[in-house]
Amino acid sequence: MQRLRVGCGFLLLVAFAWLSSPSTTSMLIGLPVSALGLALRAWASGHLVKDQQLATTGPYAYLRNPLYAGTLVIALGIVIAARNASLAAICLASFAFIYFPAIELEEQHLGDIFPQYAQYAKRVHRFLPLRRWKGPHTRFSWARYRRNEEYKALIGFIVAVAWLSWKCYFLNRHA
Repeated sequence: MQRLRVGCGFLLLVAFAWLSSPSTTSMLIGLPVSALGLALRAWASGHLVKDQQLATTGPYAYLRNPLYAGTLVIALGIVIAARNASLAAICLASFAFIYFPAIELEEQHLGDIFPQYAQYAKRVHRFLPLRRWKGPHTRFSWARYRRNEEYKALIGFIVAVAWLSWKCYFLNRHA
């Protein structure tokens, strides 16, 4: 599944580079949306110790899948900024056929390694912050953020903003 996500990500990148036609307005609307998704992912990664303890603090107290939710919000913002309906359809299809099955597999894995996962999953929704998990809380850790290599999402965001900015400038100059 990971290989499929990486391959899909590469195809999304090519589609994004080719199909995007940003405007100043679309970027002013879309990029802050993406920044919110990036912040959610950063917050989540500072609370995550993969396969060693069940993450139930920070955004995990409200959402079972804040990393995926953050990725979805980032993609939504980039699609808004890129101003292309075909790109939106490609992103939606990617989430439907790649990410949602990956979430199912990941949740099965978490249920296998953490006995308390079933109770947590009953209380906390996958993507909507409907109820809060009540339990001991830990603080955000920059060390976890770095260990989880979440800075790579920030680098990707900066590259996407640079591309959109260049393409917006180029399109506006030659319009």
